[in-house]
Amino acid sequence: MSNQPFIWTNVLSHLKSDHPLGTVMYFSPAVLQATAHRFIDGFDGLVTYAVKANPAPVVLENLIAAGISAFDVASPAEMRALRAVAPQAVLHYNNPVRSPDEIAVAVELGVSSYSVDSMRELEKLIKLVPARGTEIAVRLCLPVDGAVYDFGEKFGAGPERATALLKEVAAAGFEPAITFHPGTQCADPSAWVQYIGTCADIAGAAGVRIARLNVGGGFASNRGEAPDLEAIFNAIRTTVEARFGVDRPALVCEPGRAMVAEAFTLATRVKAIRENGDVFLNDGIYGAFSEALWVGCVDRLHVYTEDSVKIVGDREPRVIYGPTCDSMDRLPDPMPLPVDIEEGHYVLFEGMGAYSTATATTFNGYGQSEFVTVQDLAL
Repeated sequence: MSNQPFIWTNVLSHLKSDHPLGTVMYFSPAVLQATAHRFIDGFDGLVTYAVKANPAPVVLENLIAAGISAFDVASPAEMRALRAVAPQAVLHYNNPVRSPDEIAVAVELGVSSYSVDSMRELEKLIKLVPARGTEIAVRLCLPVDGAVYDFGEKFGAGPERATALLKEVAAAGFEPAITFHPGTQCADPSAWVQYIGTCADIAGAAGVRIARLNVGGGFASNRGEAPDLEAIFNAIRTTVEARFGVDRPALVCEPGRAMVAEAFTLATRVKAIRENGDVFLNDGIYGAFSEALWVGCVDRLHVYTEDSVKIVGDREPRVIYGPTCDSMDRLPDPMPLPVDIEEGHYVLFEGMGAYSTATATTFNGYGQSEFVTVQDLAL
């Protein structure tokens, strides 16, 4: 187990006491476990966690404590990270492109479910993975709206190819399943409805009764408006019942972003302010904001003085740069900051637990945040 030296009452108690000069990731185990229970209680099936979103040991440990027993891993490194904290955890390897060496590690570490989106990748699994007791899910992709970023260009098979793959999976003796990913930051239940309907059509066309249907990740995190996860859960449940009937498969989901985002708040500090109002922070695109260029920036932010007094009043959009010497190190859109913001002030961003520390670099010596555990993230 990881060793967290101290749990602070809240973010401001740490800021007032420690006056950190570097960036800080404030982590709330209570928030993470509450989110896990929201999925476990609301989703009608097995809830797995997509480790890629945030593989920190404290995250994995707290999810296990909350009752998450299965995890979506995308590499041997993630498999080993899970085995280090949870030797008995169920592993699903849903990155559909793997080398033979990676497959060998997966077999050694007891992966129980794989996904495929091409015949060549299926042939690798048939050759290297024991069929008995192993699930293979055919990954479907559709031109469905509702997400900020579409995964379909890189992964997934269209309905015709998916039907052929499903037949081959069943013929090879594996447990047949179907999976899909509606895309990043998807908050529209109709995306799941369309995918599930097509999955039912594919199973029917293939003449295969699928054991499970993995409805993917893609669940949105709060970007100024909290997503209605329960509406998505209900749409999944009712659509599966309507389209599959008595042949209804067991369900699986694999949230990453929506599971972990709200459990972390990032504290940055203002390094400099230009005469034109541009702001330089001590974190940026090469650090915790690495995905902002593709999916946008978290805009739930708060500004505090060095004495932890909240700055309120009028705001104006300002260009925000990161700390490195690269001119590309800039948040994609101006952000609303107080007109009287000053150097040394803290800018806190809520909902920063996903794809922040996991993708941060150390370019120019920046990008690595201190982890501080708190009971409460309220500001």
